[in-house]
This record gives sequence, C-alpha cells and structure tokens, in this order.
Amino acid sequence: MIKAEFFTTASGELLGFSMKGHSGSAQAGYDIVCAAVSSAAYMTVNTVTDVLNVDARVAVDDGFLRIRVQEKDARSCRSIFAGFKLHMLGLEEQYPNNIEVSYTEV
Repeated sequence: MIKAEFFTTASGELLGFSMKGHSGSAQAGYDIVCAAVSSAAYMTVNTVTDVLNVDARVAVDDGFLRIRVQEKDARSCRSIFAGFKLHMLGLEEQYPNNIEVSYTEV
C-alpha cells in the first residue's frame, strides 16, 4: 500500500508530503496506480524546486519520496500542494486498497 502523509501547520497550510510503499495493484512496470502516484508526486516536487525555485528539503529512495518547505514558502506552494492533495484523495477513493492518505501537523 502507498501511504501518503501530508504535512500541515496548525492552521491547515500544507508544507509538503511524504510517500512510501508500493501499491501492489500489479507487477512492477504494469502498475497504473504506482505510475499515477509517482508521476504526480515527481511533477509536484519538480514544480516546487525547479519552477517556483523554493529551497525545499527533498529525500528520495526506493518506494519513498518526501518534500518539505519552510512556513515562509508555504503560500507560494499552496496551489501545487493543494492540487496534488486533491489528486491523491481522488486516487484513494478509486483505489482504497492501494492508497491511504493521512495528515500530520508539524
């Protein structure tokens, strides 16, 4: 299962997310759930770091991706993080056995 955890402030502002795990919906290379999540997650990270030029903490490993921005940069990242969150909630609704979305206040 893919576990998506969104980092929020006390007021609900998104500061980033982490993704870990594998969906297990098909074998590697044929897993459309994994492809949908991975593509959207990398697009989000690349937009924050390379288009918005926000200095974010990013970590990547097999089956793991995390991005976190400072509170001062949350406003400029608001739309991209909100869009990614909506995408993940839609995928969670379609594939409840493969994706779980949660929130952590930081």
